[in-house]
Amino acid sequence: STPSSSSSHWIRLLNRSKTPKTTKRTSIHIEHFIIMISSLTVRPAATRRAVASTRRGIFPPTTTTTTTVHHPHHRTFAAAIDVEHGRGQWKTYGNVETYKPGRFQIQTFNKISPVGLDRFSRDDYQVVNDEEEAGNAHAILLRSHKLQEAEIPHTTRAIARCGAGTNNINVARMTELGIPVFNTPGANANAVMELVICGLFLGSRRVVDGINHMKQLGEQGLARERVEKDKSMFGGREIKGKTLAVIGLGHIGSITAQTAHNLGMELKGYDPGLSVQSALRLPREITLADSIASAVTNADYVSINIPYIKGTVEEGGTHGIIGRDVLAHMKQDAVLLNFARGELVDSEALKDVLDQGAKYVSDFPDDVVWNHENAVLLPHLGASTAEAEDEAAAMAAETIRDYLEHGTIRNSVNFPTTELPERHERIIRITVVNKNIPGMLSKITECLGRAGLNIAQQLNQSRGDVAYNVIDLDPSAHDDDSKHVRLTDLQKEMTMLEGVLSTRILFGSPGIGYSRNIDGKYYA
Repeated sequence: STPSSSSSHWIRLLNRSKTPKTTKRTSIHIEHFIIMISSLTVRPAATRRAVASTRRGIFPPTTTTTTTVHHPHHRTFAAAIDVEHGRGQWKTYGNVETYKPGRFQIQTFNKISPVGLDRFSRDDYQVVNDEEEAGNAHAILLRSHKLQEAEIPHTTRAIARCGAGTNNINVARMTELGIPVFNTPGANANAVMELVICGLFLGSRRVVDGINHMKQLGEQGLARERVEKDKSMFGGREIKGKTLAVIGLGHIGSITAQTAHNLGMELKGYDPGLSVQSALRLPREITLADSIASAVTNADYVSINIPYIKGTVEEGGTHGIIGRDVLAHMKQDAVLLNFARGELVDSEALKDVLDQGAKYVSDFPDDVVWNHENAVLLPHLGASTAEAEDEAAAMAAETIRDYLEHGTIRNSVNFPTTELPERHERIIRITVVNKNIPGMLSKITECLGRAGLNIAQQLNQSRGDVAYNVIDLDPSAHDDDSKHVRLTDLQKEMTMLEGVLSTRILFGSPGIGYSRNIDGKYYA
């Protein structure tokens, strides 16, 4: 239920004010796709069927598929396209008995909604749960499992969390390894928003106190006698006409503001990185503040919807960002709603304002105010609805599919967003993950030039320390019809460039065409 406001914007703001089993050495060569290429169709599915028909555990020999087509000018073009798989020994290559040639393998941790898992075609994907070993996992799908590096095979191309927060994944380390980490911003936004609205009422009407009182009366047999007499003990206030300050206006914050507006509340908001999409979801009547302190001033309710970033405010983090300086600006009887992260609030400072009459409602534990009369603490229920789990799993699965099949990057927390156009079936797509250092793009294109390959289109994006390149090659425009398109040699040359972390060839049978430079050694 972590809000989806951009962490980088918050950082800039704050800077300013199963151990794997013994492996077997394997060598797989699914190498030569001899394809007659024209402006019509290349059919790698034939190769896929040939590979998939190989007996499990015995790796297939070279396979050849030939499709005869005619060029518009009555000329055919022949190119041998080499795609390699199996050179080198992966540290966790896994048990060959669990290897399914011709499929992507997805390792799951936690119970993932079937709605999401159904997005993976059985023809092209093998899904392995956390009770089984997926030594060849091409991607990992998880919820709250705290992922260890030992659980990530060298074959892993991507990791996706069914949820917004990624604190259970070492994102910085994954960036170093060239592995994109995806989340599902907005998938649980409605579920969290509904709980925030519930918190508004819990902080206004003393509902919990009333429920506990009626249970006590029921045990004494006095419920019917006292039900009217005791209601004055639990007086409250209505939220209509009151002011709600929303701190963080991402997916959750923006729809919280809209719902509160529909309930007749006045609105104030603050977000240093407000996106156009989120702004369009906001009511026009909202007043935007220039600081958190300004936003909470004179507010009757305050909803926290910002990301948790390790480190204090002075260190560029958000730990304890709702501290004494912010709480001092709140009204004495204000209600603080925290369905983002417990660590965002300074507990000692919070206790002081609760002692003075403020209230606190959250679905995170707090060791200081857990039994305070003005605190209502719930289990972490923010995204705990069937609908939210289905939506998050479906979004995560689609994100993984887009990346594995097309190289598209969407909703990544460490890689640049890279939206790609459709490509013709004959086009060979290569992706390169490299360190974001000068001169890398020219080195990559020089490799393609030496191979005599024509670039149909190219895209280069960067984010922080990592860069991502997508290169589409048109084999029919190969400058020497007598040559093979030796992607095996080209891929090794590109992968072993200093600064390159991994390369992928998105062509042919699912699961092949991935290579990495690990400590100066080449693995494919």
